[in-house]
Amino acid sequence: MHSIRTLYTLLVLLLFLPFARGGPLNPRPHHTLIGLNECTRYVALDGEDTNDGSSPMSPWRTLQKAATSARPGDVVCVRGGVYNEQVTLRVSGTANAPITFRNYPGESPVLDGIGLPVPDTDTGLVHIEDSAYISVQGFEIRNYTTSVRYRVPVAILITGSAHHIEVRDNVIHHIEHRGHWAEGTDAHGIAVYGTSAIPIHDILIQDNELHHLRLGSSEALVINGNVKQWEITHNVIHDVDNIGIDAIGFEGTAPTDDWAREGRIAYNHVYNVDTYGNPAYGTDRAAACIYVDGGQDIIVENNWVHHCNLGLEIASEHPAHATRNVIVRNNFIYQNSEVGVAMGGYDTHRGATENCAVVNNTLYHNNTSDDWGAELYLQYDIRNTVIENNLIYAGEAGWFIRSWSPVMQDNEVDYNLYYTDSPSPRWEWQGHTYETFAAYRAASGNDSHSLHGHPPLLLRPEEGDLHLTSRSPAVNAGHLLPQSGSHDIDGEPRVQGGRVDIGADEYHGVHIYMPTLLYRTLP
Repeated sequence: MHSIRTLYTLLVLLLFLPFARGGPLNPRPHHTLIGLNECTRYVALDGEDTNDGSSPMSPWRTLQKAATSARPGDVVCVRGGVYNEQVTLRVSGTANAPITFRNYPGESPVLDGIGLPVPDTDTGLVHIEDSAYISVQGFEIRNYTTSVRYRVPVAILITGSAHHIEVRDNVIHHIEHRGHWAEGTDAHGIAVYGTSAIPIHDILIQDNELHHLRLGSSEALVINGNVKQWEITHNVIHDVDNIGIDAIGFEGTAPTDDWAREGRIAYNHVYNVDTYGNPAYGTDRAAACIYVDGGQDIIVENNWVHHCNLGLEIASEHPAHATRNVIVRNNFIYQNSEVGVAMGGYDTHRGATENCAVVNNTLYHNNTSDDWGAELYLQYDIRNTVIENNLIYAGEAGWFIRSWSPVMQDNEVDYNLYYTDSPSPRWEWQGHTYETFAAYRAASGNDSHSLHGHPPLLLRPEEGDLHLTSRSPAVNAGHLLPQSGSHDIDGEPRVQGGRVDIGADEYHGVHIYMPTLLYRTLP
């Protein structure tokens, strides 16, 4: 048995190592702006900024020299070693001749902020402002920290009216605010701030790993303000003390059109996100793996999110403003301490969730703390939202839904599958608690076609593998919806066997599986 298991593990490694950093098995997008061309400029620790940078024999010494001197079409290759500098890009490429800043093939350049001051203006260790057609890829970026209140360390910051920017294949860690105040102790790993009346647009953030960040009340990866047409895909974010990925609106970041929009958050793996002990939160656990706060026209799909405080949240923190037209679909959401999926304002002084869809997700054993949350946490002012085709497998707490606010309008809740091993299944609808599915359904008018009490027969749920098995009652039990999309969490056709399955996975007979523990130990 041990030899068979060892062989299986080796096969898994061989099959999946190329995909490991992106989460579940999935295709890469085909619209990458910048290819891997041959190097045209060079940076090396033994170089000189008085060189022309045109060959490995005459490299520049600093990244800043390259960031000032590169021209359209250049591929700036940075040799391995530790570069202790802050870099501001002051150049742009063109549509036919972008500029790439990348690692020299086979080598690992490190941009290290140790000892560098964090200024009182918005500046990243890499700062891209108003530039266009730029790619930054293949760097390790680390150790940019401060203890000065209201100064914000950021690994990569994109501001102004930049466009056609790629941030790819970077590893970012130990970006920290080390202060102990409840306010003014913020940091980011990657931040895109649309601060101009001209929108930032065409942004791709892909295949990065962000970990061990001290963020205060901020986020590991954020899109904020006047930003449109962006994608956050295939990233791994873990072991951070606030929100993993956030798309934000209405914070006063931009003079007009102050909301992230027309975006996609897909195929990311986000885990170990917890605000407990964060000076901005104290003992509260309030961080989502993925959060849309005031964003609009966004798809959140095919993500694996687990061991956070909240799995996914679509809400608005700002009165008179709503998170609108967001589709949350085909996600595995499991073992988060408070909530699987949350929506609506967190109190009656917040905004709304409007015209959204939460469809074909698989939720497993969330609300592990048995505190204030549930698998589905429905808060203040939710309107015209569809909650269908979700597989909801509650843990020991037994809370399927908590809905405390009577302010709700024209929502559809149906074709879901509810199951729990707990002896105390519970639903709360508009402030009233029900201990049987029949009582909840009669009082709420919801879930007339939903299933309850049937074991979902998932493949290996305790290991995070929430795929269906052949005998699962979720197979062919769903409702065909345009919001479900054409493919499931593995990129396979959404309709098989003539009908849609409930949950993120569409059963097709064979599943190739990567054990969660193995996946989480890969680099």
